[in-house]
Amino acid sequence: MSEREPYVAARVVNALLREDYGGLADRVTRTRDGVALELPGARRVRLTPGSLYQDFVVAPDESLGLSSVLGAVAEIAHPADAAGVKALAVECGAALRALELHDARRDEVLGRIHLDPRDRDAIDYETLAAFVDHPVYPTARARYGMSEAELLAYAPEFAPSFELRWAAVPRERARGGRVPFGPSPADVGLPGLAGTHVPFPVHPLSVRVVGGMPGVTVGPVPYLRVRPTLSMRTVEAAPGIHLKLPLATSTLGLRNRRSIKPATLGDGALAERLLREVLAAEPEFRDAILLADEQRYGHADHEYLAWMVRTLPDTRVIPVAALLAPSPAGAGETVIAELARARGGDVTTVLGGYLRLLLRWNVRLFVKYGIALEAHQQNISLVASGPPRLLIKDNDGLLASPERLRAAGLAVPRFADERMLTDDPHALADVFVTITLHLAAAAVAFGALPADAARRMVRDALADALAEHGDDPLARLLRARTLDAARLVGKAMLTAGTLVDKARTGAADVNKFYGTGGPNYLRRV
Repeated sequence: MSEREPYVAARVVNALLREDYGGLADRVTRTRDGVALELPGARRVRLTPGSLYQDFVVAPDESLGLSSVLGAVAEIAHPADAAGVKALAVECGAALRALELHDARRDEVLGRIHLDPRDRDAIDYETLAAFVDHPVYPTARARYGMSEAELLAYAPEFAPSFELRWAAVPRERARGGRVPFGPSPADVGLPGLAGTHVPFPVHPLSVRVVGGMPGVTVGPVPYLRVRPTLSMRTVEAAPGIHLKLPLATSTLGLRNRRSIKPATLGDGALAERLLREVLAAEPEFRDAILLADEQRYGHADHEYLAWMVRTLPDTRVIPVAALLAPSPAGAGETVIAELARARGGDVTTVLGGYLRLLLRWNVRLFVKYGIALEAHQQNISLVASGPPRLLIKDNDGLLASPERLRAAGLAVPRFADERMLTDDPHALADVFVTITLHLAAAAVAFGALPADAARRMVRDALADALAEHGDDPLARLLRARTLDAARLVGKAMLTAGTLVDKARTGAADVNKFYGTGGPNYLRRV
């Protein structure tokens, strides 16, 4: 058994227990010897009190093997989940190999990043963010179908750079024109198609998919060197310029494909424009909340022929996902500690400023406009200098209330994906709790500070943000679902993403399947 195997196995068991897959919670026993999970095959796994998202987790000194865990999953699974159980085994193996590969290359990658943060590029922080495991999903390192050589060549945690491939698409099939900084057909080795075709960017991992499409020709010559961001399917084409393009793999679950459905591009642009309207009506947030420009995009009515150009404001930002990453300077320091030192303060000051702005902004969106952002750690960045400011990007997963928008004097966007609109306040609260509270706030605070200090900081920032809205019905509902709740809703990501088919879960969106709940970490005093 490798050193990393018990780590992956414990994370998988914790997720299965949190999501109560196969009735696993009923197998928890409490005796004078403590709390334990009785797995099939008489395997007794000691548990300890959980943190944040669940009541109990695998005890730190338990040494589980993946084969025993996967065998137990197979025994408790519903017969209809056989394919999902098999996929989970593949996923666990891929996550383990990726972790081991990263461990072997970790120092090498850190050595390529400047020690002085003033000399670092924004893309360096994307690499550092990839050093930190997902707060909830246990096998986030897994990318389906990728070899070790492909991970080294394209995964953000290895800080690679590579050249894009380009496909010539018949002009009549192209929507939205061409990438502004893209090549001509001649530049990619297809001079004969200059008058009839439009070049589309293709990730090297997607060439095998795009190359087989009728009427589409992949050029033999690469063009444009890029580096991957944390999302991997989005790459940095130049400082402050991102290019989002389809990727032929799945992450955070077999069903979570990294392709791009063309309609989501227009929906993301509409969502950005909606948020700009909100900012125009909220002067106190205009300088504090920055939005990436995501208005330029194109597609060819296919999920693997699409692109979006994202332009970032001309300021240095750090993805929130990178705040708990190791500093290249070493000595056990994190990026947020390094940032605090550079500002002449401490972690508490930096974190407090971030949380107050994050929660005031998101509570204002929720209560006044009926908007809940799917802005997790990957989609929020902290401006590196000056007063607290946030950069928000990738808003095609937000949820908005038509009724609340109209009441605020805003037009209701005509989203292609009707799932983005709802007047159900509890659906909005589900997104707020699982994304804004769990991932953007609590995961960072509890990772940076002792538990009691983190709890007080998040709770107080949220209470202050809600107090601004008094007895507004949505403020009362959000207070009841957060500060006053006995338990907090969670997402069953492993269940919906890999194990159980959508026909059985009934999930309209595998990223919004709320099949679990955990203790309210805000109420422990």
